Amino acid sequence: MDERLRTLALHRFSLSEGAVLETGCVYIAPLLETMNLPETIAAQANPKSSTGRLDIFTRVIAEGTRQFDTVPDGYSGPLYVEISPRTFPVLVRTGSRLAQIRFRSGPMVPSDAQVADLQEALLSMGEPDIDRGIALTVDLNGLSPEGPVGFRAKRHSGLIDIDRKDALDVLDYWEPIRQRGSLILDPDQFYILASKEAVRVPPSHAAEMVPFNPLVGEFRVHYAGFFDPGFGHSSGGGEGSRAVLEVRSHEVPFILEDGQMIGRLVYEPLTEPPEQVYGQGIGSSYQRQGLKLSKHFRAFAP
Repeated sequence: MDERLRTLALHRFSLSEGAVLETGCVYIAPLLETMNLPETIAAQANPKSSTGRLDIFTRVIAEGTRQFDTVPDGYSGPLYVEISPRTFPVLVRTGSRLAQIRFRSGPMVPSDAQVADLQEALLSMGEPDIDRGIALTVDLNGLSPEGPVGFRAKRHSGLIDIDRKDALDVLDYWEPIRQRGSLILDPDQFYILASKEAVRVPPSHAAEMVPFNPLVGEFRVHYAGFFDPGFGHSSGGGEGSRAVLEVRSHEVPFILEDGQMIGRLVYEPLTEPPEQVYGQGIGSSYQRQGLKLSKHFRAFAP
């Protein structure tokens, strides 16, 4: 797949050195990429993992369509992106990558038996809960006795350059959460948490984390939710990678308990194996991750 089609980019800012996107604002920008899809191929977009971990809300728009992040089969034309930073102001440039796209041909809903075969093993739980996908639960006891169970974003912090890796001190932007067992989600706050389960996606498939029941709680647990082929899999140098949860409550406080189900992992087969899987020398930032902030922050020592 052409790299220009795999990852979307921003286009045409007034300043060549970049533009600052403020929190609480909504921006619309054309993308560098256009689409010319065959009649049998559709596309679905979502934020990149690093975008979601910074609480940047993005939606891709195709002309004449009725749904965000959806490019219908046979579409030919330009693409645009809606961008709304929720927690941190960010600096972006022409070529900055905030969203990604994947292509589909026909529906595919795997059976429970197929899901059980695909999921090699889950850490930190017993028999997996499988029902049109495999259940993921939140870890509020922590991956180690010394480390935090999550991070809460600070209300007032500095600018984040979207293109700079390992540049920021964690404590300038985040407050470690060390209380274990349960967490009251403040609707004005953004949290980074992790799943109890370790995800292993075989190279023959991709996966997506989807809400299992929108009536269970008034909170959102991810922006991105897409797992590349080989994520957490031994073929890409992984030994199981936790799903990182980008959590924000809707309007009212909400109590989140350790082990509470927050979504299901749904697998999709690839038309053919990729030349390189996630983690195989392609700059993958989150292979073998535990509780992991975005790539913009330096490693955190508990």
